[in-house]
Order: sequence, then structure tokens, then C-alpha cells
Amino acid sequence: MPSRRPDEALGPAQREALQTTEGGRMKSCFGLRLVVNFGLGGGWAGPERNQDTAPSVRAPAARPPPAPSLLPDQLVLLLEHLLEQKTLNPRTLQSLERAYRLTQQDAEVRHRWCELIIKHKYTKAYKDVERFLQEDQAMGIYLYGELMVSEDSRQQQVARRCFELTKEQMDRSSAQVVAEMLF
Repeated sequence: MPSRRPDEALGPAQREALQTTEGGRMKSCFGLRLVVNFGLGGGWAGPERNQDTAPSVRAPAARPPPAPSLLPDQLVLLLEHLLEQKTLNPRTLQSLERAYRLTQQDAEVRHRWCELIIKHKYTKAYKDVERFLQEDQAMGIYLYGELMVSEDSRQQQVARRCFELTKEQMDRSSAQVVAEMLF
């Protein structure tokens, strides 16, 4: 059987989104083919498959295949790549969180997830940032800075509220650094 081009492995909807969206990209990383359609907010990641052994039955084009489970280091790399993007649609962020259960991952993954939330002002997930700042105080100092630099009043309120709740539990030097950022 002749080998197929990578774009032939995509369903019609994914191929069309990739071709019609200027920001759409196909990347291969850690055995995954990642197609992210930044302009329309859709995206999916699926395992690369040998087309000779791939089953001939496909899911409907309107529904992307389920996201594969990734190792924490792979998720960190994916999120860091997404942090380089100028804008992401809220639906893309919501899909990422659901597909990879980002709030249930380790602190490194959750930290990158919080960075995405802050950068793209994804208000529906501000509770995830609040939880991170309260549960992972040592790693949260950078996020306090990001919240304040954004000059977004809602993000600044999140930072101040979390600091008030956790300042007594923080070590003295960390609390002093955060207090200087906030006030």
C-alpha cells in the first residue's frame, strides 16, 4: 500500500481547518500529531498512526478523536508552545483543560495552565489560578507578578484576594516579595 501524506490522515474537517486558517499548524512531537486551529478555537491532538495498520472506521468528522494521555513533561511542552501564541480562543482553552484534565496534573503543568489563563484573560478559569496560588505558594510568586503586570483589574483582584488568604502561611521573604508586587 502506498504511503499517505500526513494531511491525508486528517479527517475532512481537520484538513479544511488546517488549510483555511492562517494560524493552523501541524506539528509532530513525542509521537503525536498536533493540529491546533488557533483562529477558530478548535484543536485536537491524536497519536500518529501507521496508515497500513490504522482501522478503516473513523469517528464522525464533527467530533475530533479523544486526546491521548500525555506525560507531564509532554504537557508542559505543549502548554509552553501555546504560551508563545499571540491569542487563543476561550473554547480552545476550555477544550485543552477538558481533554488533558489540566487542573488534575502536577504543579509544573498547572503552573503553565495558569500562565495561559492569565495571558489570555480566560475568566472562567480564574478559580484555577486562585487554587494554584493557595496550594502551591512557592511556585505562585511568578504568577502574582503576571497578574499584576497585566493591568487587568479582575486579575489584580484575584492576586490581592489570594495573598490576603495565604500571607500568614507564606514564608516571610516570599510574603514580602509578593506584598511589594501587589501594593
